Amino acid sequence: MQFVRIKETCLYVQDLQQTKDFYQGKLGLKVIGEVAGRHLFFRAGESVLLCFIAAESAKSQMVPPHFGQGNMHLAFEVSPADYAVRKTEIENLGIPIEMEYDWGRGFLSFYFRDPDQHVLEIVMTGMWEK
Repeated sequence: MQFVRIKETCLYVQDLQQTKDFYQGKLGLKVIGEVAGRHLFFRAGESVLLCFIAAESAKSQMVPPHFGQGNMHLAFEVSPADYAVRKTEIENLGIPIEMEYDWGRGFLSFYFRDPDQHVLEIVMTGMWEK
């Protein structure tokens, strides 16, 4: 099979307002869908970040029920030229950076957490390309 990209990814969260305050208010992602008490959808570049209340998503009758728990991980991609700027912005927002990693060949990434303790990563474009 040939795929273009992962179009959307999903996190399960506890509090939608807290999630909105973080992803829209701090990271600047645009809200593109919202159902009170159930979910928030954000635009992240060409991808979509879905944030669901797990118990509500598990009740779905429109699409197959899905839910999860625990600390999940996702990575946001930025150009190498913007990497240091994004790192400084995260630090200036008072969001602790847990770790920065040197992947070799000039590629860096750094890790931080959202309010639900999901592990978020900023990676440089080109890190996983052929």
